[in-house]
Amino acid sequence: MKRSPRDAGKVAPEGGGAPQPQAEAPQPAGKAHVLITGGAGFIGSHLCARFLREGYKVTAIDNFLTGGRRNLRELLTHLDFALIPGDITQPITVLSRVDLVLHFASPASPRDYLMHPIHTMKVDSFGGFYTLGLARAQHARYVLASTSEVYGDPLEHPQREEYWGNVNPVGPRSVYDEVKRFGEALTTAYHRVHGIDTRIARIFNTYGPRMRRHDGRAVPAFIDAALTGRPIEVYGGGTQTRSFCYVDDLIEGIFRLATWPDLAGQVVNLGHDEEFSILELARLVKEFAGSQSPIVERPLPQDDPRRRRPDLTRARKLLGYELRVPLAEGLKRTIAWFAEHAEDQDRAASADERVTHAARV
Repeated sequence: MKRSPRDAGKVAPEGGGAPQPQAEAPQPAGKAHVLITGGAGFIGSHLCARFLREGYKVTAIDNFLTGGRRNLRELLTHLDFALIPGDITQPITVLSRVDLVLHFASPASPRDYLMHPIHTMKVDSFGGFYTLGLARAQHARYVLASTSEVYGDPLEHPQREEYWGNVNPVGPRSVYDEVKRFGEALTTAYHRVHGIDTRIARIFNTYGPRMRRHDGRAVPAFIDAALTGRPIEVYGGGTQTRSFCYVDDLIEGIFRLATWPDLAGQVVNLGHDEEFSILELARLVKEFAGSQSPIVERPLPQDDPRRRRPDLTRARKLLGYELRVPLAEGLKRTIAWFAEHAEDQDRAASADERVTHAARV
């Protein structure tokens, strides 16, 4: 197959199609280089900060659909950090050595993926092929951000990694649920066929600083309502349950999964395993915010899971995973952050324009 000069540094995927990224030549030995897609997002920005603290060179790619430069402003002057605007659903051009790829780009809240259903599916399909192709070409380790949504509305409780799930393949949430399942299958295929060191993190409900106040998820929605005096809206009576993990605990688990040896091919639940009803969460937020907001009921959305709690046995065994921040403490920290950054979030909400061009690293 002929290749044009502008395809230099790229390699075509199996079966033809758009070129896959490939480095021109390895760089001399030095600091390990980690590439984080979705690096300007909620979880991605915390990962960037953690890897920098651990002495890595970090490159973040983001198209700013749901992430924002504001999440990374404290890192932008760091000599070992680079933020590359780019859409991961387009081929990546990579001209430097990459040792670790973390694919964390994706709309993650129901409001976002229902607003952008096709792009959501492209991120973990096309984006998965491009980032896995990069990892293969670079002989790099690869970590996929999957989700507890692969379990759907589970019939097994708590959910173990061996559980296959109970997912509606054509429901409104399927654009997220099914593409994450596809992403897991694709990642596992590259591990089996090409021997790539891949790891999959199934992330359960996570909250903390840098969440967007209007992203539609329960914690930021409840906090925003409580701080502004608006009604706290609880869907379906609030009897459905979730397990809420503070972001610092999640980042510790992801860092260990990404950097510890002898974990190739592993799929690991990460989150918190203490279960609360949504109504309990609303009452806690109202109490800690000192709010007079009423709690009101709204109809339950279609296919909303009734119960969700991870079995963390594997994470504890393989990673020594321990949870250090209880819900009460995490909510207090998060409420304080939202109160401090309310005006900043309003100013920044329209500051970043979505990027649609390919990334060049």
